[in-house]
Amino acid sequence: MKAGERILIVGAGLSGAVIGRELAEAGHRVEIIDARSHIGGNCHTERDEATGVMVHVYGPHIFHTDDEEVWGYVNGFSAFMPYKNRVKATSGGQVYSLPINLHTINQFFGKCLRPDEARAFIEDQADKTIADPQTFEEQALRFVGRDLYEAFFKGYTQKQWGCSPTELPASILKRLPVRFNYEDNYFFHKYQGMPENGYTAMIECILDHPNMTVTLERNFRRGEEAGFGHVFYSGPLDGYFDYELGRLGYRTLDFERFTYDGDYQGCAVMNYGDVSVPHTRITEHKHFSPWEEHRGSVCYREFSRACEPGDTPYYPIRLVEEKAQLADYVARAEREAGVTFVGRLGTYRYLDMDVTIREALDTARLYLARKAENAAMPTFLHPPL
Repeated sequence: MKAGERILIVGAGLSGAVIGRELAEAGHRVEIIDARSHIGGNCHTERDEATGVMVHVYGPHIFHTDDEEVWGYVNGFSAFMPYKNRVKATSGGQVYSLPINLHTINQFFGKCLRPDEARAFIEDQADKTIADPQTFEEQALRFVGRDLYEAFFKGYTQKQWGCSPTELPASILKRLPVRFNYEDNYFFHKYQGMPENGYTAMIECILDHPNMTVTLERNFRRGEEAGFGHVFYSGPLDGYFDYELGRLGYRTLDFERFTYDGDYQGCAVMNYGDVSVPHTRITEHKHFSPWEEHRGSVCYREFSRACEPGDTPYYPIRLVEEKAQLADYVARAEREAGVTFVGRLGTYRYLDMDVTIREALDTARLYLARKAENAAMPTFLHPPL
């Protein structure tokens, strides 16, 4: 392997930081650039001066994984504090627990069912005429019935995606969204927590290596890869090609920030299922750090809409039209030499943080192995299609 090779990484989020650290530790000189004024991408956190609350600037990020190596990796750069995501939902003027569980069912239907009774009851509610659900709505109706679907899924989904649930694929609602016990932890994963001092502090530690440099407020342009042994690009795939084939579809989020003297809602996340309420949820950020105590509070009302030029892209849409356009961009990317596309934006896939880190570790290790063999690095370690 050629020692001391210059590596360019576009993006100082989790993908870029983890790949950069692995390659820097292997002796390469890593240069990371990012168009934003801060590191961390959408995971960026910062402490509010007035209240002292740690704010998830681009919306809440909760770390959860079953990947023991990834859990060990992040704990090597930050102490992680215990945290369980217990989401509530307001629908029809009442507050319920999410995901739908035995408490939700009994409260919503005014019953006192045991688990087996509730399972049979929900099966009676389900639309058994739908044998092979094709749309989001059909999937929900088949598994939970119309009442629960309209209370907790229909309006929220319509606001989140900007279209009717009848236009969305069933795959978006992958699993049976019901628990027949009183477990209200939103995630099932073995390891769950929050970095004690926020994600930005954790990523700063990952980037703290003498073989790494970080330049912020610096855009990447094609042609800059000359002089580098390889480029790892975690920016938007369509943006790499200056959107020459059009823009891939994303949803973005607008946040209406407000403060409150006290405890505004008593939980970190409150969903709003009614379509008459324009926001999808309210997040109260001090509850993401329950080990801290703050009198004041910072809250976000969250609104979802179509992503426009200049907006921050959040969720790839990946419907039929986008997939056709994506195939054209993938074909163009695979003709590029010396570039590997990584991360949520680079592969146009929705990725949780643990998966992002896992893929970044795998990508860096594959690069080192390929260099040792004098073999080429693939354009995509995880193809978008």
